[in-house]
Amino acid sequence: MTDAAASNPLLTPSPLPYGLSDYARIRPEHYLPAFAHAFAAHRREVDAIAADEATPTFENTLVALERAGELLDRVSRTFYTVASADATPAIQEIEETLAPLMAAHYDQVQLDPRLYRRIATLHERLGELDLGPEERYLVERRHRELTRAGAALDEAGKERLTALNQRLSVLTTTFEKNLLADTNELAVVFDDATELDGLTPGELSATAQNAGDRGLDGKHVVTLTLFTGHPYLASLTNRESRRRLLEASRARGARGGAHDNREVLLEIVRLRAERAALLGYDSHAAYVTSDQTAGSPDAVRTILRSLAAPAAANARREQDALQAIADAGAESFPVEAHDWAFLTEKVRQAEYDLDRAALRPWFEAERVLQDGVFRAASLLYGVTFTERPELHAYHPGTRVFEVVEPGGDALGLYVLDLYTRDTKRGGAWMNSLVTQSRLRGTSPVVVNNLNVPKPAPGEPTLLSLDEVTTLFHEFGHALHGLFARVTYPHFAGTAVFRDFVEFPSQVNEMWILWPEILAAYARHVDTGEPLPADVVERLLASESFNQGFATSEYLAAAWLDLAWHSLGADEADAVTDVAAFEASVLADIGLENPLVPPRYSSAYFAHVFSGGYSAGYYSYIWSEVLDADTVEWFRSNGGLTRANGDRFRELVLGVGGSKDPLQAYREFRGRDAAIEPLLKRRGLAG
Repeated sequence: MTDAAASNPLLTPSPLPYGLSDYARIRPEHYLPAFAHAFAAHRREVDAIAADEATPTFENTLVALERAGELLDRVSRTFYTVASADATPAIQEIEETLAPLMAAHYDQVQLDPRLYRRIATLHERLGELDLGPEERYLVERRHRELTRAGAALDEAGKERLTALNQRLSVLTTTFEKNLLADTNELAVVFDDATELDGLTPGELSATAQNAGDRGLDGKHVVTLTLFTGHPYLASLTNRESRRRLLEASRARGARGGAHDNREVLLEIVRLRAERAALLGYDSHAAYVTSDQTAGSPDAVRTILRSLAAPAAANARREQDALQAIADAGAESFPVEAHDWAFLTEKVRQAEYDLDRAALRPWFEAERVLQDGVFRAASLLYGVTFTERPELHAYHPGTRVFEVVEPGGDALGLYVLDLYTRDTKRGGAWMNSLVTQSRLRGTSPVVVNNLNVPKPAPGEPTLLSLDEVTTLFHEFGHALHGLFARVTYPHFAGTAVFRDFVEFPSQVNEMWILWPEILAAYARHVDTGEPLPADVVERLLASESFNQGFATSEYLAAAWLDLAWHSLGADEADAVTDVAAFEASVLADIGLENPLVPPRYSSAYFAHVFSGGYSAGYYSYIWSEVLDADTVEWFRSNGGLTRANGDRFRELVLGVGGSKDPLQAYREFRGRDAAIEPLLKRRGLAG
């Protein structure tokens, strides 16, 4: 190792507990040399496996492959955590340079014919091998994944596939970079606080802080969320302010200029379609779903279409109620999309005497975290959480907690990054800095990112109910990453099928309004008084309120994703107008209501054009079938008990990706999931 390599903190295991990346010593200039070193090391490891002249065995092929790439895995997780959550210009430049290099490296590994032959030999002899269930499943998954990656193609096919993968890696990185820049540029500036009438003092404090951070002292800046709507639309009394905010959100990536994403996404769609054809599939959606629990695009279309018509009808009824409220006001006006959330709260107040915006003082962030999120996990699973202030992650705003098992054994670390900033991509997510593996002797380090506006210094962070839901949801992913106990890193944590991964996180949302948990965390920030019982009753009664809108906006986005990725290569080449395509496919499913825009429009649909959900955004509703059925199970079996938690942990969370997910569900539930609980929850039951 050269002197430069020896001084690179990324090239030696971190000295910090649980292998937490030693970000205090890492500088941007360390990343590319570390990746170059890690690529070379991984290639040597894989080449040794592929060139082995001994008869392929599980140990000399699969186990060796699982041991290989540990350095690359560590460097990658360290870098991509920062690239999502603190993407400074220097980090963005590195990511752009790295994207094609990463694609080329993994193609070189996955398309190695020698490696494929060894794994194929083991797969052919699987019935003869004396292997345990996890080992057998590893052979099956590795063989299937390499086949799907193109390992069986001829050399010309592999060459074209490699070119496609490299170009796609550049395009998806460009999409994300454009979206972050346009989201920051389109933050809405208001000259006076009166334009933001309806916001709470804490929210106004956050908008003033945003303005100050941009050198706009005396003004107010509302930053945009990843999805189309914005939480403030429910509170702003000024229609023009609401219009400006929604218009800015919907303009992202589609207003011309350097950050326009339309040509980028069109090329992504075309190249994904070409790649699918090269691999023997009719479309990218066919390629993706063939290796998910759904199995095919037709299965996804069936469930989306079955839900769309009743959801759209419910949304029309909700729209009529909103128009009645608007007509009853001093100045009647035709309801528009930017009015929906505001008027919905008026209807909610009229029907349920409930003002959700007024609930923020009961949802102080620290109390929600400690007495809500952590408390529910402790009661269900027996684990405890202790902050480790001496440990630091990648940004001063992050917090690190140690997670300990009921008997006192160490489990892992949980990192929370709560607040929004200009260098953080939109939305909320979980990722792993370190994954658990018995083979490698590693314990999990998981990260949750949210985008909560940060109030001025000294002000409490008061969450909306939606933000409380997001925190519980993402923590459900974190628990999945913490609890999975597997031997092989290939199956670690949340490495499950995309249309299954949301299931555990959705289940964790059920504890938000669970009486024992709600009573602990929903305390007034000033008085400590609990949320009044009658308010809780009205919250529970209104759970299916506005579900026509919520279901329709989600289904519209899921249908857009499926439509783009169901195009064959020739069909994809023929599409040149993004807006026209969107309008056509939404009309096809009956979700073209202008008052209910898709949760994401194509030009800012990061999940599918820069994230891992291409042809997979349907996963949320698909997983929700399992979720709603599981909630029914918890309720009918005593709810928040250690026995229930231990069963869910052992049979679902604990297996990671080491078992077919639907098999794991059947073992937990005793049968396949029923759809009726979902229909009831969404207000779609006949």
